[in-house]
Amino acid sequence: MIYAQDTRSKLQVAERIGTGKAFGTFGELLQGHLWEEKRDFLVTLPIARYSYATFVTDTSHTGITVFPPYKQKSKLLASMILEHYDLPLNGKLTIHSELPAGKGLASSSADLVATARSICSCFHIKMPLPLLATLMCKIEPSDGVMYSGVVSFYHRQGCLREFLGFLPPMTIVGIDEGGEMDTIEFNQRPKLFSNDEKKEYQHLLNTLSTAIRQQNVEMIGQITTRSAILNQKLNPKQMLNDVLAICEEIDGLGVVVTHSGTCLGILLSSEGHQYHSQVQAAYKYLSALSNTTLIYHSFQFI
Repeated sequence: MIYAQDTRSKLQVAERIGTGKAFGTFGELLQGHLWEEKRDFLVTLPIARYSYATFVTDTSHTGITVFPPYKQKSKLLASMILEHYDLPLNGKLTIHSELPAGKGLASSSADLVATARSICSCFHIKMPLPLLATLMCKIEPSDGVMYSGVVSFYHRQGCLREFLGFLPPMTIVGIDEGGEMDTIEFNQRPKLFSNDEKKEYQHLLNTLSTAIRQQNVEMIGQITTRSAILNQKLNPKQMLNDVLAICEEIDGLGVVVTHSGTCLGILLSSEGHQYHSQVQAAYKYLSALSNTTLIYHSFQFI
């Protein structure tokens, strides 16, 4: 739905500017395959790291330019949105991201959502989120970062399963094992889960839904840890056992991984009475394993 009644000719009279941003995720709270629904799914873990986009109309030439030039996925989505709303296919798109690519932090998905929001801002469009998710999925399997809060999401189909709520304040002290993971390539790998494991994922999702509603941080940590262990057959983390041992040593909530990426970390409650000492200990021990140790905070919706 377009709020403004601009015609194509009026849109070309003056330069228009729109901005947008989107949060990333530290991998997923849970990711796997559901036995009953026979679909792959994930549960988002929103973090306070963002992608930003600016879209400026440019009537001096036809086409869309993007900076940095390698952000071709964002350029493609911009074209798809403009075509869908019968808007001029010209403009300059600029992306700035705090999320490194290929690490499982939803950098591409955040870029795409920020791009869509910048175009919606530019032309005063209210774009339905299911439409955005569908368009994004035509480019690649996408995280559900277009939705506020924590969601279970069918990332292959680009479809919301359920809104689960909001996380209590949480912190991830994480490391990067190095290299990059291609989202499209990862999602083409066969998921060799047994029937028992698929049934377990169904149970884990039901339990996680309850844990988020109850703000039960201990239960959330138990599920993220189990999901990390189950994911070892798909994308093994070489340092998982070490991180599990550190988590136990400092009494962390659990371990969380970027299932289709290269990062893993320790989940902590930001409201726990030992929080500050836990963060310091986690950072110290994890820094001995990796040269790339970073602290992430769950995104709080106000």
